[in-house]
Amino acid sequence: MRRFAATTPGLLIALAVVTVTLCLLAGITGADQLGAKVSRHERVLAHTEPVAFAAQRLYVALSAADAAAAEAFLSGGIESPQVRARYQQALADAAAALADATVGASDERTGQIVARIAADLPAYTGLVETARANNRQGFPVGSAYLREASALMRDSLLKNAEALSGDRFAAVRADQRDIAAVPGTTVALLALALLACALGSWLLVRRTNRWANPGLLVAAGAALAALLWILASGAIAAAALDNDDSGPSRRFETLARARILAQQARTDETLQLIVRGDIAQGEQSYAEHVGDLRAMLDTGSPAAAELGMWVEGHRTQVAAYRAADYNAALRQAIGTDATSSATRFVAVDTAIGADLTAVRADLRERVDDAGDALSWSPMVTLLLMSVAAVAVVVGLWPRLKEFL
Repeated sequence: MRRFAATTPGLLIALAVVTVTLCLLAGITGADQLGAKVSRHERVLAHTEPVAFAAQRLYVALSAADAAAAEAFLSGGIESPQVRARYQQALADAAAALADATVGASDERTGQIVARIAADLPAYTGLVETARANNRQGFPVGSAYLREASALMRDSLLKNAEALSGDRFAAVRADQRDIAAVPGTTVALLALALLACALGSWLLVRRTNRWANPGLLVAAGAALAALLWILASGAIAAAALDNDDSGPSRRFETLARARILAQQARTDETLQLIVRGDIAQGEQSYAEHVGDLRAMLDTGSPAAAELGMWVEGHRTQVAAYRAADYNAALRQAIGTDATSSATRFVAVDTAIGADLTAVRADLRERVDDAGDALSWSPMVTLLLMSVAAVAVVVGLWPRLKEFL
């Protein structure tokens, strides 16, 4: 076998086997890796992104429930049917969002988060109902129950919801990175197939004095075409996804975080009136949340303009509170006027929500465009490399027959 391998027929057979093997490996591996990218694109649209959107909805719904509970308490006596309905609807939205945000998740961390939320939510609603019952009878202890409920919401429910949201957005980023990544193994195998074709041509020149072999030329052309196709489609997909800081994925996550910060600031705002004491700590927390929120919003956007008006309304509320005019502060906090803090907060949340919906649509469109750019790549790669393998055999067989 060693003596035969050193002969020209032996070299031709070895060349054919190695080159055909590399071509087929490159085609099969490329079809597998590129097919996984297409599947990942479908997974982002059908599962990962909707679950991330549901996770931020969970946080917003929980925070809205807490805000509605605080507003009901501040109303004194029996709250209005509208406030009660808003509280119950927020709880229903939170339950639905929790189910959507955890669908298909089997990792231990998500299981722990869901278990904590499921355990704490009934405890929270129980505290709220106890506070409501005491408040309706005019017992001051009701505020203590509501503060405990708000503390449970902030320290457990909302933190777990925020952690779940962070995990889900991290999954979106990971899927997008995988879609845009260069399939390194396929590229390496294609490069090796090209090298095998070049080496085979050089050996044929040395052993047969023929400068060109049509089969090897076709195989090299097919391998080069497959390589260029993969690199070009990958570049188009990466450009469509635009994972930079200004891309839709980052903006989607930033706006979701901004909406969470707005909810946190609103909780600070209403809790100050429930405590009815020193509001320095609450003001510091409100200022931090608003400062972070302002940094996340685009200057000149509707949400930024609404935020400025909300902050002005909050200053009016704080000024009234510090002037010992609690009723004026209360009207400013939960009133229905166009200038009240409650109305202006709703305007801020609505504006951020509208921006979030628009960016989400842009993100899904770009992911779909990336999938379109990659959709033909698995089939084309496998077809081209199959043609290359056949061309090698067809091209070397006449040379081998000369020695048989």
